[in-house]
Amino acid sequence: MELRQIKYFMEVAKREHVTEAADALHVAQSAVSRQIVNLESELGVDLFIREGRRVKLTPIGKVFLNRMNQAMNVIDNARLEVEEYLDPEQGTIRIAFPISMAAYTLPTAIVSFRTKYPKVKFQLKQASYRALIDGVVNGDFNMALIGPVPKNDLKVKSDILFTENIVALLPINHPLANHTSLKLNQLKEESIILLPEGYILRDLIINACSSLGFKPKVSFEGDDIDALKGLVSAGLGITLIPEITLVDNIPHTTVKIPIVEPTVPRTVGVIRSSERQLLPAENLFYEFLKKFFIRLDGFKN
Repeated sequence: MELRQIKYFMEVAKREHVTEAADALHVAQSAVSRQIVNLESELGVDLFIREGRRVKLTPIGKVFLNRMNQAMNVIDNARLEVEEYLDPEQGTIRIAFPISMAAYTLPTAIVSFRTKYPKVKFQLKQASYRALIDGVVNGDFNMALIGPVPKNDLKVKSDILFTENIVALLPINHPLANHTSLKLNQLKEESIILLPEGYILRDLIINACSSLGFKPKVSFEGDDIDALKGLVSAGLGITLIPEITLVDNIPHTTVKIPIVEPTVPRTVGVIRSSERQLLPAENLFYEFLKKFFIRLDGFKN
């Protein structure tokens, strides 16, 4: 089994079309077809179902593709590790993050890091909570910011960087807007704006309300934090979001109020694989993050 065969196989699997794959690889279609046939012959299984000019993976082909993706990530990491051995300060950091850390948390850390290591490059990917964990485990990226920090996943190592509270964001003319704090059960009759189902932040808020015996009345949903802020600014309801998302961007005509009795905390941290070492440049950033977030108060300021 040759590396060239694997690359051809992955390109065909991606495009589900041999001719299109050959064009993308800048080789003849016959060369791609021949290498795929040789690979299938060597493995003793059909990797593709032929449907005219198009192809699709067989069940075992899907399994093989998943393994080859992991293998190629290992190869890429090995190449990068060799390159960065001489000078990790010119390496590349692959890191993923959730939407709640896209506007302030990660950008602020990167800006500060690059003042010390200006030649380091970043490859960034935004993903959902489960996809962040799976991506680190599978090697799609080597580290991720995440919140809340997973507690019982043996395939990742995690460090809590800080703990923050969920706060309420209300229209400035709302009857509760003049309060200095709000009890969570004061919101059980309110129109609540949340992220869609499947987001861990939504689950965190739903579970906090359930612990007090009520289900929030979700009237609108927004696909990201800025959408939630915009809906509140338009007077369509109240949202509950991490305090860090409002550090330097409280929308016009809204007010932020702490939630008490109970507080709704969220741990924020960084995860990496328990089975792989970070690349040299990534390890620089990893150690930097742990120091950068020692004190949340200092981070906010």
